[in-house]
Amino acid sequence: MTGTTPQAISTSSIDSKSEQPISQWRFMALITLAAIATVLAIYQQTVLSTVAIWLRSETFTHGFFIFPISAYLIWMKRKSLAEISPCPDYRGLLAMSGVGLGWLLADAGSVQVVAQLCLVAMIPLTVWTMLGLRVARAITFPLGFLFFAVPFGEFLIPPLMDFTADFVVTALQITRIPVYREGTFFTIPSGQWSVVEGCSGLRYLIASFTLGTLYGYLTYRSNKRRLIFAALSLIVPIFANGMRAYLIVMIAHLSNMQLALGVDHYIYGWVFFGIVMTLLFWIGAFWREDQPDHQRQENRIAVDTTRGTITQQRFVMAGVITILVAALWPAYAAYLDSRPIKTDGLTIKLPESNQGWHLQATPLTDWQPHYVGTHAQTMHTYRKDNQIISVYLGYYRTQRQDAELINSQNYMIQQKHPIWSKVGEGQHTISLRGKNETIQQTLLRAPNNRLLIWSWNNLGGTYTTNPYLAKLLLAKAKLFWQRDDGAVIIISTPYEGTLESAASSLQSFANDMMPAIDANLNEVAKQETHAHQ
Repeated sequence: MTGTTPQAISTSSIDSKSEQPISQWRFMALITLAAIATVLAIYQQTVLSTVAIWLRSETFTHGFFIFPISAYLIWMKRKSLAEISPCPDYRGLLAMSGVGLGWLLADAGSVQVVAQLCLVAMIPLTVWTMLGLRVARAITFPLGFLFFAVPFGEFLIPPLMDFTADFVVTALQITRIPVYREGTFFTIPSGQWSVVEGCSGLRYLIASFTLGTLYGYLTYRSNKRRLIFAALSLIVPIFANGMRAYLIVMIAHLSNMQLALGVDHYIYGWVFFGIVMTLLFWIGAFWREDQPDHQRQENRIAVDTTRGTITQQRFVMAGVITILVAALWPAYAAYLDSRPIKTDGLTIKLPESNQGWHLQATPLTDWQPHYVGTHAQTMHTYRKDNQIISVYLGYYRTQRQDAELINSQNYMIQQKHPIWSKVGEGQHTISLRGKNETIQQTLLRAPNNRLLIWSWNNLGGTYTTNPYLAKLLLAKAKLFWQRDDGAVIIISTPYEGTLESAASSLQSFANDMMPAIDANLNEVAKQETHAHQ
C-alpha cells in the first residue's frame, strides 16, 4: 500500500502538467483568432474589396479556399506547436506599424492591391506579436500561403498577351503558315485571330503557381526542392499557354474554322491546362521526400523551464495592444476622407481658336476614351490647314476609389469592342513645355479608320505616364492635405501607313495648345477652390 501512493501522486502530477499547456494553448489560440477577426473587421472595406474581386473574377475565385487551406495546414502542425511555449513578442508591433503605414499610403493613393497585401501581412504579424517568433516560424508556410488570397497579377496581362502572340506567330511561321501580325492581332489564310485578355494565360498561371506551391510544400521537405518546383509551376504554364493558343489556331485552321471556337475554345483550354498540371505533378513526384519533418525537433524545448510563466492577462493585453496599433491607420484614413467633397458644376472650356487651330463642330470619329468618375471632362476637334486633331480632357478633384485618375477602369478602348481594336501601345518621347517628356502612344484601328493617340497625366503641374509615380504623388498630397487634383490629356489624329506625318501633327498641336490647356485646367482647380471655401 505504501509503495503505490507516491506513484499515484506522481502520475497525477504529470497529467496535470500535460493538461495545463494544452488548456493554455486553447485559450491563446482563441485570443489570437479573436484579435485577427477584430483586425479584419476594422479593415472591413479592404476585406470587402477583396471578396468583391473573388466574386466577379474567375481568375481569383480560388481566394475563397486559401484561408481554409491555411487553417488546415496549421492544424497539421498542432503537435509541433504544442511543444513550443508561446510568449508575446512586442517586436512584431514595429513591423505591424510599418505595414500599417504601407496600408495608409496605399489607401491614400487608392492602390487596392497594396492595401490588400498589407492587410494580409497583418495576420502573421499578429501571430508573431501575440504568440512569439518561434510559433510564427513554425507555421511560416501556412501564414505565407494567405498571400495567395490577394487578387494580384493583373499587371502581367499585357506582357503575357504579347508573349502569347509572339509564341503563336513564331510557331505558325515555323510550320510554314503565312501570317500577318499587327499588335496582338494576326491573320492567316483561314481567318483572323486576336490575343485578348482571356488568352493571356493569367488564370492558368495563378492557378498553377498556387497549386504548385502547395504541392511542393506537402511533397518535399527541403526548401530548395520546394522553391524549384514553385518556380517550375510559374514558368511551365506560360509556355503551355502559348502552346495551347497555337494548337487552338491550328485545330481551327485545319478544320476550316469549324473546331476550337466558341465553347470548344474554353473547354479545350482547361482540359489542356489540366493535362499539363497533371504531368508536372507526376514528374515532380519522382523526387518526393517522405522522411518526417524535423521542424518538430528543432522547436522542442523543455516544458518545465518556460511553460506556465505567462499569464492569460499578458496574452489579452498583447491582443488589445495589437488591435490598437492596427486601428491607428484606418482611423487616420477616415479622418482624411472626412474632407468635404464639393465637385459639382466644374467645367472645362477650351478656346474656340488659338495659334491657328479652330474648333470644329463635327467630331473626328465616334471613338472616345473611357474614364470613370471624372469631375469634369470635355472632348473637342480642332483643325489647322490640313491637320485635324481630337483632344480629350478628363479632370479629377479630391480623388476617391472609382473617381481617380489612375484606375484599371480607365482605358482607351475596351476589349472586344465592336468597331475599334487596339493594335499597338508603348512609350514615346515628345517635347512638352520645352522639355522632353514620356507619353503613352496607342494605335487604334477600325474598318475604315486608324488613330494615333498620345496621352499623359498632369498632376499638380507634373507630367507623367508612370502609374506608380502618379499614385505616390496622390498619396503624398492626401496625407499632407495638399491639392490632389489630376487630369488626363489625350490627343489623337488619323494616320495612314507610317506614323511620321500624324506624329508631326500631334507635336504641332501640343506645342501650340498646351499653354492654353494648362491654363484652363488651372482655372478648373480655382473653380473647385472657390466652391470648397
